[in-house]
Amino acid sequence: MLITNIKYLVNVREEIKLLRGNELAHLPILENAFLKIKDSKIEDYGLMSELKDDDFNDEIYDAKQATVLPSWCDSHTHLVFAATRENEFIGKIKGLSYSEIAAKGGGILNSANKLNETSEGILLEQAQARLNELILLGTGAIEIKSGYGLSVEGELKMLRVIQQLKKQNSIPIKSTFLGAHAFPAVYKENRMAYIDLIINDMLPIIAKENLADYIDVFCEQGFFTQEETEKICFAGTTYGLKPKIHANQLNISGGVQAGINTNAISVDHLETIGDEEIQLLSATNSPIATLLPSCSFFLNMQYAPARQLIENNAAIALASDYNPGSSPSGNMNFVVALACIQLKMLPEEAINAATINGAFAMELQNEVGSITKGKRANLIFTQPISSLSLLPYSFGTNLIDKIMINGNFI
Repeated sequence: MLITNIKYLVNVREEIKLLRGNELAHLPILENAFLKIKDSKIEDYGLMSELKDDDFNDEIYDAKQATVLPSWCDSHTHLVFAATRENEFIGKIKGLSYSEIAAKGGGILNSANKLNETSEGILLEQAQARLNELILLGTGAIEIKSGYGLSVEGELKMLRVIQQLKKQNSIPIKSTFLGAHAFPAVYKENRMAYIDLIINDMLPIIAKENLADYIDVFCEQGFFTQEETEKICFAGTTYGLKPKIHANQLNISGGVQAGINTNAISVDHLETIGDEEIQLLSATNSPIATLLPSCSFFLNMQYAPARQLIENNAAIALASDYNPGSSPSGNMNFVVALACIQLKMLPEEAINAATINGAFAMELQNEVGSITKGKRANLIFTQPISSLSLLPYSFGTNLIDKIMINGNFI
């Protein structure tokens, strides 16, 4: 297929690299461009003026001045869950904090109770419906975590649902084992017994069935300490699972340090960090700082200090944190808008963070995240827009016209 008359072809890259600091503001764009798709992948691109007569022998799609971007790469979600938690939403409106809701048996434990009562088939049906919606909103690669089982059976059930999603969908999906999301009530007075259950009972089966790509821990006061986080992550690495960390959402918890010490792919959240953590994330070999602004929006809490991180050479990714308690939306268009409005990121920075850097946060940088020859043709076609800045500016308007996955419009 030859796609012609593209107004802006966005994030055109020959060199694939993780963007740090000031590099995040560089977003290569071709104006009045074409794009060639062959066998589900990007074959070529360039300016319309460079096309030759022979090029028009292919099937032609006239983009009619649409802007074309690589699909969003959402590297942090909890897409598999059994039920929404709108009752807790009312509690938040009445002034209860996230911690207070959790202390009353809400939060993660609430989702765990409901998930353990729900069959694998129903969970798969629900998750597939959510994923279909996200694909139509422009998500072309996604990471999905477990963590609402908090038992051997529940965690395996979640991971098997994610495994089925991988098989029946044509976008890249990464699976993360998050058994260390919270301590079940039965283990409240015996934390080490639950950690032993994760390490000795869950991990061997997960590895045997190849159910996960990553291991994650919620490193936070009232949840898992830095020491416990590192112990669980190192156990995961012995089974080939690379760490990701829920770090510093509510407190300076040692999550960033745990990420450094365990060579984590990313440290996610970072709403509460200090100068020490920012300096640690400035190193060229440090984990990716994955920011989740829709979580801050929904909980009405502080946002991660994106500008400080960028100015200190950190690598920033954006993700939705789609989950029923603290971010019940996987709309990456809104995430990009929030990044501009609340994190003070430039549109170019936000788009890079939600595409190429998000791909790096899932180790999918060679498949998706930019307009690059040989990558999957997972693309967003917008309605005609005056400039790229209109996308985050018009935060309440869906400006997507068409979605292409693996070279096919859906």
